[in-house]
Amino acid sequence: VFALIVFACLVGDGYTSRPEDPRLFCVFNHNEDACRYGIGIGVLAFLACIFFFMVDVYFPQISNTTDRKYLVLADLGFSGLWTFLWFIGFCFLTNQWSWTRAEDVYIGADSARAAITFSFFSIFSWVSEPPYPL
Repeated sequence: VFALIVFACLVGDGYTSRPEDPRLFCVFNHNEDACRYGIGIGVLAFLACIFFFMVDVYFPQISNTTDRKYLVLADLGFSGLWTFLWFIGFCFLTNQWSWTRAEDVYIGADSARAAITFSFFSIFSWVSEPPYPL
């Protein structure tokens, strides 16, 4: 859910333009990489959640213990990696937001703050994911 909120905030109001210039720019200090990073990890996290949800559904039907072990290790490894990536994303977005001038942001300030907040919450949601029962 947090990944969708970050993705939606950045896609919806993460890009804005000045009244005199119709070109869009990222609200995070005009750094396109900040918006792309947030959108990228948000989309990939959502897709990974769907995949691991499907694995959760079919996990009791997997009788091979080796396959179960590899699924558990993949889930734990991915959760660890994604916790780290969300931490990097939070730090990156916060840093870029701190350098953003107030006059450059007309509409997207609340969405930018929401993206930062929910990227912070995502760190804890990925770290606290319970492992599968073996």
